[in-house]
This record gives sequence, C-alpha cells and structure tokens, in this order.
Amino acid sequence: MLWTRLPFRSTCPPQPRTDSTPSTSDLAVRRGEAPGGLTVGMPRHRPRPAPLWQPAGRSPTDGRLALRPAPPDDQPLVLPAAWIPPSRGGVPALAALVPVLGAVALWLVTGSILSLWLALLGPLIAGATMLDGARSARRDRRRAARDADVARERIIVAVRRRHDEERGRLRATHPDVAQYSVHDEEVWRAVPARSDEIVVGSGARASGVRVTGGDGDEASGAVRAFAAVLPNAPITVPVRAGIGVVGRSPIAPAVVRALVVQLCSALPPGRLRLVGPLRGENAWAEALPHRHSAHGIALALIGPEETAPADAEIVIARTRAPAPAICAAVLTVTSPTCAELDFAGEVIAVDVEGIGEAQATHIARDLARRAQTAQGSGTTGPVLLGSLLPAHPVSDREGLSAVVGAHSGAPVAVDLVTDGPHAVVAGVTGAGKSELLITWILALCAAHSTDDVNFLLADFKGGTAFDALATLPHVTGVITDLDGTGARRALESLRAEVRWREGVLADVGARDIRDPRVNIPRLVIVVDEFAALLGSHPELQAVFTDVAARGRALGMHLILGTQRVAGVIREALLTNCPLRLSLRVIDEADSRAVVGTPGAARLPGGSDGRGLALVRRAGDLSPQSVRIALSTPADLEAVSARTTGPRPRRPWLPDLPTVVTQQELRARARDEDGILLGLIDEPEHQRQRVAVLGPGDRGLLVVGAAGTGRSGVLGAIAAQSSDEVFAIASDAEQAWDALARLVEHPVPRGSIVTIDDLDALVGRFPPEYSQLVLERIEHLIRGAGETGAIVVVSVRRLTGAVGRVVELLPRRALLSMPSRVDHIGAGGDPAHYLEDPPPGRGRLDGRAIQFAWTPVYSAQAAAPEEDAPWMPSAPLTGLVARRSAMTRSVLAWWEDAGARVVRLDAARSDGASLIDAAPDGIPLVVVGEPDEWQRQWSVLARIRGEHDLVIDAACGQEYRLVAGDREPPPYCESGRRRAWLRTEDAAPVRITLPGPNT
Repeated sequence: MLWTRLPFRSTCPPQPRTDSTPSTSDLAVRRGEAPGGLTVGMPRHRPRPAPLWQPAGRSPTDGRLALRPAPPDDQPLVLPAAWIPPSRGGVPALAALVPVLGAVALWLVTGSILSLWLALLGPLIAGATMLDGARSARRDRRRAARDADVARERIIVAVRRRHDEERGRLRATHPDVAQYSVHDEEVWRAVPARSDEIVVGSGARASGVRVTGGDGDEASGAVRAFAAVLPNAPITVPVRAGIGVVGRSPIAPAVVRALVVQLCSALPPGRLRLVGPLRGENAWAEALPHRHSAHGIALALIGPEETAPADAEIVIARTRAPAPAICAAVLTVTSPTCAELDFAGEVIAVDVEGIGEAQATHIARDLARRAQTAQGSGTTGPVLLGSLLPAHPVSDREGLSAVVGAHSGAPVAVDLVTDGPHAVVAGVTGAGKSELLITWILALCAAHSTDDVNFLLADFKGGTAFDALATLPHVTGVITDLDGTGARRALESLRAEVRWREGVLADVGARDIRDPRVNIPRLVIVVDEFAALLGSHPELQAVFTDVAARGRALGMHLILGTQRVAGVIREALLTNCPLRLSLRVIDEADSRAVVGTPGAARLPGGSDGRGLALVRRAGDLSPQSVRIALSTPADLEAVSARTTGPRPRRPWLPDLPTVVTQQELRARARDEDGILLGLIDEPEHQRQRVAVLGPGDRGLLVVGAAGTGRSGVLGAIAAQSSDEVFAIASDAEQAWDALARLVEHPVPRGSIVTIDDLDALVGRFPPEYSQLVLERIEHLIRGAGETGAIVVVSVRRLTGAVGRVVELLPRRALLSMPSRVDHIGAGGDPAHYLEDPPPGRGRLDGRAIQFAWTPVYSAQAAAPEEDAPWMPSAPLTGLVARRSAMTRSVLAWWEDAGARVVRLDAARSDGASLIDAAPDGIPLVVVGEPDEWQRQWSVLARIRGEHDLVIDAACGQEYRLVAGDREPPPYCESGRRRAWLRTEDAAPVRITLPGPNT
C-alpha cells in the first residue's frame, strides 16, 4: 500500500504543541507514487511505552547515573494543597516594654544617664521580631512554591505518560486507516468494539486520567484541566449512526474513501457487505471483496443527490449542506486534514484522513486478494465456519468429529475420539490460536447435543478469549487466570470427576464410555495458554497428566493451547496427545515436537499466515495444511438456537460460602460426634464436609491476623461444649490464677480450655512470668492427652517461645495473614494465600475451610469482680512499701479502720516488745522500706515466721530478699494497688490495697 502526503496547505487553526502531539519524527509514512489520484499521509500513532526506570541522580562514589523504579500508573495523582500564609502576629509590646523598665530601674539604682540608652533595645527587639517573622513567611512561601512546582512537574510527567498509554489503548481498540496499513495483522481481527464504532478522525476528548488536590491554586487548576483532556486521540461515532461528509472535491471524496477502507479493514466479508449502486466517485469500491458478500451488516456508499437503499444498515455519504436526516454524524471538511464533527449536539474540531482513488483501488484489490487466496493452502479465504457446517454431517455419539477449516476448498475435520483422545494446539501470539479453539468448540457444539459433549474452558491469557462462549448450553463453566485460587480449585476438581466417572462405569460393569449402558456426556477441557496455567499453578501438571492417562475410557478429553511445547508440556502428557495442530511457531524444535516436521516454523507471518495451520492426526504420515475457519457472532447464535439436551452437570462444586451457621453444620452432620468447626472444601473429591474436633484430638491451634475470626472459632467451640469450659481471660492476673489452678488441679475429662491471643497474653507479663506462663501451658497441653481434655489456642504470629509451645498442638487452623510472607512463616503453602478472604476462611490441616459464624467471643466477659480491699486483722503486721502518696493513703485508710501504724525506724529492734506494746485487740502495722527491713533483719524474720507480712507490688524487685522465697509470687499488675500477703511462711497470696475509690 502506498501512502504520501496531500499536496495541499492546511487551513486548520494552529494548535499548541504538547508532548502528546506527534512531531514530524513521529509520522510514519510509506512514500511512493500512486497513479493519478489524491493521496494523503497519515500519522502512525504509536505511543511511546511508559519508562520502567527513572533517573535518581548520580552515585557519589563512581559518578554513574543511578536509576529508581518509575511510580506505578495505578497510583492516585494528588497535587499539594495551596500554601496558606500564617496569620500576622501583633506588635510584641511586652518584649519592647521590658528593656525600657529595666533601663529605668538601672538608672534609678546607678544614677548613670547612660543606662537609659538601654531603653532603645525594646523597640529594636520588637522591630527585629516582626522583620524576622516576615522573613520566615517569605522563606516558607518560596519553599512551598518550589515544592509545589516540583510536584506539579512530576504529576504533569505522569499525566503525559498515562495519556500516552490511554491513547495507545484507544488506538489499539479503534485503529484508523494508517494503523491498518502499518499493522497488517490488525486487518479483520475479531475485536467486538470495531463493529460498533468507526474512527472519524483524531482530536481532543475527555480523559480517564484524574488529578485531585491543589484546591485554591491557579497553577494546580491548570494541571487538573490538562489531565482531564486527552489530545490527539481517536474520535469515534457509532457505526450505525450514518456519516455524512460535507466539503469540496477532491478533499471530501478522499475522506469518504478513508472511512470506507477503515470499515472494510475492520470487518471481513461475511460480517460486512456493500449494497446499492456504486457510481461515479464511488466506483472504486467495486473491487472490495465485501461487494460480493451475501452476509453481514449492509453498508451503503452513496454520493451527492443519491438515496440510500432500503436494506442499508450503515450509510457513508458525501453530501452537501445541510446533511440529510439519515446521517446523524456530519463531517464538514475544511482542508485536507482538518474538519468539524457535528454529532449528538456538539461540534468539535478533528484531524481527518483521506486517500486517493488510485490508492483506494489498490487497497481494495489487496483486500480482495487476502479474501481470495491463502498462501500455501490453496483454500479460498477467509474461510467462514458458517459455510462449512452444512457440508459436514453430524457424527454419531461414539465420536467427536468437527470441522475446523478447509484445504483446497474442501472441509477438514478432526475427531477427538478417533484422532485423539487429546490434542495440542501450538502457535505464537497473533497466529490465530484462540480463533482456532473457538471455531473447534463451536463446530463440536453444532454437531453434538449436550447429552453427547460438555465443555470446561480455561483461559489463562487475560480472561476474555472465551467470554462469548460462556452462554453456550454445552459449556459448564469458564475459568480464567483472573479467578485466582478459584481457577486452581476448579481444575483440581478434575480428579474427583475422574473418580466419579470411574464409579459410573463400575456401577454398570462397563469398561469405557462407549458402552450403551453408560449414559454420561463426554467432557472436553480446553485450555488457552497452558504454559501460563502451569506457571501460576505448577501442581496442576499432575492433574492433567492423570486425566490424559485415563481420559480415553472415561470420556474426558484435553485440548491444550500453548505458544511453546518444548520444555512446557512434559513427555508423559504429550505422549497421550496424538492429535496435533500447529499454527506458526518461532522455533523449529517446537514445530518438530508438535507435528514432527519444521514446517510450522516456516509458515508465513503477518496477515497471510494468520489462521494457516498444520494438522497431524495419530495415523498421518505427514501434516496437512489447513486454513482455519473464522467464526462470527451469527454462528454462536445459530449454534445456541439449535442446541438440544439438558443443561450439563458442572464438574466442580461452588466455592465455600462466606458465612456458615451452626444450624447448617448440624443439618449436614447429624451423626457426627464432636464439636463442629466449619465446612471443609475437598475439590478433588467434589464434596464439602463438616470439620469435627473430637475428644481424641487433644488440641487445636488457630493462627490469624486481627479481624479474621480467631475469637469466633474459640467462641463456637466453647458454645458447643456440653462439659465445663475453662476460658483463660486476657487479663494477666486472672490468666495467671486460672493457669495455676489448672496445673494444680487437672482438667476434668472432656473439658475444654480456650486461650485467646496467647502471644498477646504472654507479652503482658515480664520475662520471668512469661516463661512460667508458657511452662504451665506446655504442661496443660501435654496432660490433655491423658485427661481427655481439649486445649484450643489462638495466636497472631508464631514467634519465639510461643511458637515452640503451640507446636505441641496436633491440629492447626491457619486463617488470613497480613502478607504472603507471614502466611508462609505460619506454615502455609504460598499457593493457598488469599488477598482478602471473608472472616473465618482459612486452612485446617492443609484444607480450605469456612469456620462457622458465632457472636464475638471474649474470655474477658467471664472475669470475676475486683477483690475487696484487704484489712489487717492480726496483732502484728509488717508492711514493706516505699514512701509514696499511695502508701500514705493505704495507711490512712487502715488507721481510720482502727489499726495502729508505726514506722520501723521509730520502733525498737525487738519484735516481741512491739507486740507487747500493742493494746489488746488493736492491730499493729509496722511499715518500712525494703532496705530498712533488711537492716532490721531480726524483726523481719520474727514477723515473717509468726505474723503477717504484706509486700507492696511496687517492691517486686526486692521480694525475694524480703520474703526469703525463691519462687515468684502471684503476678500483680502495676497500677492496680496490689500487694502480696505472707502468713506464717505460707504461700503468698495476692491482695488489694485500699484506695480513694474503695
């Protein structure tokens, strides 16, 4: 195709130059001479790719340019807020007055008149303060202005990059004539949007890029306005709206020809047809292959003073002003490249394309050759599936024959049963692999009912290849790489499908599915981009190998599409796929691996080679060249309308529900003995069963982040227990006491012990106490097996000593973790990590589970009330406490209650005399600090052995010295007026000291 620039001067108003506007170097034009016609050069709109790296300055060591990753384009663009000047302060009158008063006072004292000069410091200081404030404000304003300029420049660069990407996406979806000429593979490519919209030119349109922030700043407002408009973008109108071109000859006819060529390059014959007479300046269109097509959307090309045919669905007309009512969009051409578009009540300026008559004829003939001849196959093309289906008879139930293309004008069919049972389809990107798979599926659906064959479709190259086929009655489901773990789960269910089909055959005593006693449809699993599937889920290689090995007898067939075969599909799987279809591949090794010859690597590229394939069946000595048939939406509608049979059975169960109640679990597990935890997913068995915590399980560990349902699991377990439940509270003192009782008195058989947030609980204790807490929990877990009790523990992370203790629990439930690293650190499989699962979703013993919902569980709700304040009642009580306001309030409270308080340093060293000096019936309290008691060792020993000794919890570091006890006392939380009481060398107990609120 020959493209040159129009020899006319543009009359469009000058446009401001922007980075998004292509420069002269951006124009890609094929130059040449077209005989006798008007020719126009069109810019090749190829957006520059966004940079992966940005300069980050030079290294201070070697001076090399350092790079940093460019910011991702999905981050929001936020402008800095406008700088707000600080409020002006008043005159510092006090600062000015103080030096004046000081100078006067100095003069009065010294009598020196010179001292009055110091009074001038006041006004000077006040003035300097005000000047300094103004200077600081100016400095802040300049700094804010610099920072805002840098931020705006950065955002402008990001906006330009996003505009380029947005413009590139639009042009990839809606190419113009220039792009079709440069990218031959885009001609007749099946893109649904191209049948609905037509590009009338390029211009400014609303952009999807949004910039926020910077309110009140005029420069930031300009940046927001710049981001909201996408310049030099394709301007499209609905193709069925009708387009009228107003303008003088030869410019307006050139624009009409460009619109027609664009539409005929987007839609092949069979999807678009030219109707009505073609006379005068439109006679060139007789060479288009669409003129001889009997199917598709009807396009009418009419000249001035002509009327559109009655059957026209699309009208492109050159007309005079005013445009006829049939044309909803009107292009008024003012120069070879400039026009005004009037559509939907708006008038905008656009840059238009135009091509000469000789050039349009050349393009039409090229399209005709493309439609008539397929290089290397001898097949008239393009081949349409709708024209081949009537010539191919419907096969019997024992086979899966389907027409996939043509060779030398004759249909070519393959049979998955006879030629298979499995197939491999290879081809590089753009060779037509997805079109082949779609054609094959439609042909099978057209030849067989849902009683005969069902399909499971997997698309792992973006998730859109099989979208149109999802509505077919034969299709049980479409899974994509966008489904995440759902795709893996569905494919893992194929193991269960294998066992289910084996069971059906065993029930009737059949050896394979061809036995007339077996009444189940064949299942065809189609995978587009098998290599991408294995890259995301390598564990599924074994699933497909198993299906390939046993699929023939069970009626399960694989069609695996991939760009490369060598190194991707293992030999054990490839051996069971004797049916091979290869479009163009890059490496001869891939061609030999698929069809046994290097022929697939020698197929032509570009539009001529698209859809050209080599087919080799199990019994073929050499591959056969085939032009793959193209399907249309009409074929899909026809197949859906003709389909008979019931809706197929889906080979996998739905995903676990987001909420499971106890009532649902009890309805599912009527005969289960134990505590019902939740619903376990077993896709490889095609079942979802109830998880049970039995008496012999001894314990359960629940690991999960905050808000994932850890406490809910413990609450559900506690609510179902018919025996006693020991809930270790989150309060440190209560937890210490509860663990001490459980260690001293073994847990009754069948009881349940729950510890919520063990790692947080242990963190509340000092190191010495936390070690003892973990030892008691370890003792409790080890003894649970003998007593028949169940210990249930929840933690957020498995770290340090906590992780070693909970490893003793035999069963583990892993809920959601903050990151994949945390998930792996907790013992989870990286493939099982979920980004945002519902509460209660996790893994139990390695299997997916949805735990039953229960109201929020809290062990703290059962905490006992605060103990009453302790009152000395023995004749003599020693109090070890530091001098403080709290100690004074305690002693005052005791004195008000009738006790006598004596300081230790004021008493005699003989403890017996202290007792004798006390009046009968009046308790005597001797109070001293820890070091004072150590100096009065005899008195301390006498009181510790024969009387009461109270040690304030604030003296915990001196407890062992004062109490003479190696073992730590019961834990006392600081700030709660706690103390320890020792009575005649008995074990210490925790008491509550009186205070203002007691």
